[in-house]
Amino acid sequence: MKKIFSLLIISLFWFSAQAQNTAEIPVETTLPTLQNNASEKLQDYDAGDLPWHGRRFKFSAGVFFPTNNTQVEVGSNNGNFGKEIDFEKDLGFKKSTTSFAGAFEWRISRRSRMGAEYFYLKRTSTKTLQKEIEFGDHTYPVNATVSAFLDNEIYRITYGYAFISKPKYEIGALIGAHIMLADVGLKLEGATAQIGYHDDFGFTAPLPDLGLWGEFVLAKKWGLYVNTNYFAIKINNIDGRILSYNLSVLYNVYQNLSLTAGYTGLNIRVDAEKDRLNGFFKWGYNGPTLTATYAFGNHVKFYKH
Repeated sequence: MKKIFSLLIISLFWFSAQAQNTAEIPVETTLPTLQNNASEKLQDYDAGDLPWHGRRFKFSAGVFFPTNNTQVEVGSNNGNFGKEIDFEKDLGFKKSTTSFAGAFEWRISRRSRMGAEYFYLKRTSTKTLQKEIEFGDHTYPVNATVSAFLDNEIYRITYGYAFISKPKYEIGALIGAHIMLADVGLKLEGATAQIGYHDDFGFTAPLPDLGLWGEFVLAKKWGLYVNTNYFAIKINNIDGRILSYNLSVLYNVYQNLSLTAGYTGLNIRVDAEKDRLNGFFKWGYNGPTLTATYAFGNHVKFYKH
């Protein structure tokens, strides 16, 4: 009986050892295989063939949520200059707004590209004045109710050249111009048309700029774009300065369609002289953007070396 019991114990230990060895085999052999497969899948792509990257044409449209800071001064040519007006503080304009923005890009070659952008913002307000305001040919007294408007349209055209052009990153310079169409006005809300009066001042300012840009492939579905621009110039009766920047992260949703989230800023100062009025206009905005981007056309040819 003792021999049989000893034999059973020995057999139990032998089967347990065999079972443990058998269970350990898949762990040792399959885990590295799974890790290698996952790594191969993450790296198994050619940046030059990604559906959203390096295409001939790219169109973007979306919404922009800028925070504005606007200062305006308008006076007559006879030497009577108005006081500087802070549109957000003095006239009750909302700092935060929502606007539309669109862009189009054409890659002429591997290194050269042309771009066009459009931005529109219309703002209005009505407020009882807390201080006296001189604007144009009139004085708007304390406790007067005034309505104000500010319309801005910005067109931009650019040419960019990539002095470094690789499948996963490009760095280059650009030259372009912002063309700003602005119209600003105040109106005294009187009890009758005879009592009320208004002034408005509009101008078109072509503002060239120079800048640097970079475009990077972060992963199979992720990209990054950054640019900054600056210039100051005087053209005839327009004297202006401009500083702009943009940082955007792209996520490829499906094939040629991507979503882009970014942060954009623009600061403009314009001094303009007209037949009847002289004006000083300073406007800055910055805020997040959310756009849909569609890339199409043939891929440009990248070289790894």
